[in-house]
Amino acid sequence: MLYCARCGCKYPANTIIWRCSCKEALEYESEQKNTLPPPKYLSLREHSIWRYREALPQLETKNIVSLGEGCTPIIPANLKGFPIWYKLDFLCPTGSYKDRGSSVMISHLKQMGIKSVVEDSSGNAGASVAAYAGRAGMECKIFVPSDTSPAKLTQIRAYGAEIKAIRGTREDVALACQESIEDNHDGRSFYASHNWNPFFLEGMKTLAYEIWEQCGRHGIMPDWVVVPAGYGSVALGAYRGFLDLVSQGMLRQLPRLIIVQAENCAPIYQAYVRNADQIEPINGAKTVAEGIACSNPVRGTEILVAARQSGGFVMAVSEDEINHAAIGLAREGIFVEPTSAVVAAALGRLVDSGAILKKDVALGILTGIGLKAGYYYEGSYS
Repeated sequence: MLYCARCGCKYPANTIIWRCSCKEALEYESEQKNTLPPPKYLSLREHSIWRYREALPQLETKNIVSLGEGCTPIIPANLKGFPIWYKLDFLCPTGSYKDRGSSVMISHLKQMGIKSVVEDSSGNAGASVAAYAGRAGMECKIFVPSDTSPAKLTQIRAYGAEIKAIRGTREDVALACQESIEDNHDGRSFYASHNWNPFFLEGMKTLAYEIWEQCGRHGIMPDWVVVPAGYGSVALGAYRGFLDLVSQGMLRQLPRLIIVQAENCAPIYQAYVRNADQIEPINGAKTVAEGIACSNPVRGTEILVAARQSGGFVMAVSEDEINHAAIGLAREGIFVEPTSAVVAAALGRLVDSGAILKKDVALGILTGIGLKAGYYYEGSYS
């Protein structure tokens, strides 16, 4: 079932609709209880997010579109003398965490009979949706900012998708994409938005399930989970996944969720420091963390709730902090795009401030591979 938390409208899960009639984002609720099996049974299953199939939307096997996404490693690291952990989610098939959500969303759309999709993206989501749409045999058009990284555009084209470049802000790109659907009077294409579609978020919950399964093998769970946020799918997916685990008695308490933005474009952070419940749109400045350059997140209120209810908070890091963190990670053999480096920048500040103690288990989620942002590193080495 799909439902709107604002107006209370409900729709069958297979309704061809991308938002509520009141223009609010929709949520998904399963009509049956979804319970994960014990880890000892999970270890025998396929190496993808679909090992958690009981906790995902119910789909026929023939409609599942998968590239082996998920099951990314967690590795130890040392940050300023403190032991920390990184989950290398940039090792998903298209080079970003977005594959978790794309797999579930495109699988659901395939089951609905959708043959053509459009999406707006700063790069990684567009590449991911293009890849999974291509595997599903769907036509695909991706709306992108005109200054999108060339490597990301190359990847999108390689999957067979059409690219529509839009001048202006990230929100201008989203609006152009949505207007293209409104003008599509025959209803041929569906707006497969990673920011609006609730099935995308269902796929993102697998991030929490993996952390629980992988860390549980060693009898530990992270006290801190640090994630980047623009539109917030990593934060919301992880939060909802951890809530599932607590409700099923598989986890005693939620990890503290630390949500990180770039100072140059930080509407969630600004709302958090004002102690507000709603996000006010801002005119953000350009940031090297292009993947989280969002001035008006669709699910902003929910992101604030996730931070507060988990006992965590929202941070914003500077361009200098992002730059130093990106190079620092690369020197450790971890090559990520600047959007991911905000996590290491935040962890560094938390260590310096004494917020993270040596007895704490801190886990940072690294979301996008550096190969797509190679231009950024040119001339950065010293």
